[in-house]
Amino acid sequence: MSKIWFQPYSIEEINVFFNKYLSGLLEIRATEIDDNSITATMPVTDNVKQPHGILHGGASVVLAESLGSIASNLVVDPDKYRGVGLEVNANHIRPVSSGVITAKCSPIHIGRSTHIWEIKMYDRFDKLNCISRLTVAIVPK
Repeated sequence: MSKIWFQPYSIEEINVFFNKYLSGLLEIRATEIDDNSITATMPVTDNVKQPHGILHGGASVVLAESLGSIASNLVVDPDKYRGVGLEVNANHIRPVSSGVITAKCSPIHIGRSTHIWEIKMYDRFDKLNCISRLTVAIVPK
């Protein structure tokens, strides 16, 4: 598989997007980009926990949608198109109460009008704790 990105992007450029808005509040940060995937982390702090002291499923969904949406926007020509979330789902496999979540986002489908991403999230012990799928609509600016 060849590189999927519209142009070369650095981690610093990607983190400009993550530092803004909701993803910035949750301290989501890109840590790696390769030819076909982006990896990001999110600390499991009290800000992202539910009342039982474990990671809130909604925070996992924010991580998935933030990562997949940015990935779609890095695939398209930013002067002509933008990617917007169309559908997201998540299966929460095991609880996480501390540490850092690491999420890897890889394409399932990259079409002209939709992209589908798989986002797998792992705890600090490298155990899968959530798997998500995001569909992004590609719309003209």
